[in-house]
Amino acid sequence: MPESPARPGRVAILWRGDEAARRSASANTGRFAAVFAALADQGVDAEPVVYEDNVRDAVRTQLAAVDGVLVWVNPIHEGRNRAYLDTLLRDVSVRGVWVSAHPDVILKMGTKEVLHRTRMLGWGCDTALYRTAAAMRAELPARLAIGPRVIKRNRGNGGQGVWKVESLPIRSMIRVLDATKEASEELELDEFLDRCVEYFEDGCVIDQPFQARLIEGMVRCYMAGDRCAGFGHQKVKALVDTAARAEAGPRRYTSNADPRFQQLRRLMEDEWTPQLTSLLDIPRRDLPMIWDADFILGPAGADGTDRYVLGEINVSSVFPIPDEAPAEIARRVAARLRSEL
Repeated sequence: MPESPARPGRVAILWRGDEAARRSASANTGRFAAVFAALADQGVDAEPVVYEDNVRDAVRTQLAAVDGVLVWVNPIHEGRNRAYLDTLLRDVSVRGVWVSAHPDVILKMGTKEVLHRTRMLGWGCDTALYRTAAAMRAELPARLAIGPRVIKRNRGNGGQGVWKVESLPIRSMIRVLDATKEASEELELDEFLDRCVEYFEDGCVIDQPFQARLIEGMVRCYMAGDRCAGFGHQKVKALVDTAARAEAGPRRYTSNADPRFQQLRRLMEDEWTPQLTSLLDIPRRDLPMIWDADFILGPAGADGTDRYVLGEINVSSVFPIPDEAPAEIARRVAARLRSEL
């Protein structure tokens, strides 16, 4: 009888959870069930690993027995960060376990600083970076005089540390809208700047012009490595006025063949992702198994063609995902384990 083809390897799927989550973790239930199934279809053995800081030694032992690990853990969650986990992941990586996304790759492409580093690419805009509170205090007023700005802390998720800021006719007064809130407030510019001081613990603060076409929605392009795995489109509540907020709804997922987004797919696959990896010195094989880029429509070109402006790249914990994405993830995982990437 012919021999069965060798299985490409074994991976772990890691997410954060408590003791109850560790006891109930299974490949057949929960939000990652489709990913486990897609990996099995590619001949990849996968096991669940539920992480918390107080069990990291046990997790380290689990990861030592696999060839790779796919990580889904937010950078900030209920007052916790990834400091201990990232140290663990770097350690197992040095010992030969492939990590996606590696913490060093996250620092290159998964923080808001990437918006400044890639501002000259086709997705860029007039993006400023402040390394210190003093620099922000000195430079922000002149930018506000031109128009509303969006201030973003370097690391965060779910709109944490993201603000729309605009000047008011009264000198030194501004209107600010927290992306996690529905109502704006008016306050002194100095008071707002004081609120932002803690953001510099993350290294920097990013400042972009507010995109008026945000009311038309946001397009999320899901990528498996350097290939598009699908899209999500959503009318958002964050940073828009009350009338536009009333039209907000859930994100609608669609395949990478959706005709509405083929221009964006071509740009991401053929131009922007290769430019991103070259600029940030990320080998193609080290691109995350799943990541996404959020786009807002900018001013249309002279020929009427839509222009996409990058608002954020998400790498640490991209979920939920389009139904087609698990198969793309699994194909790339199998290729990575076979050293085909």
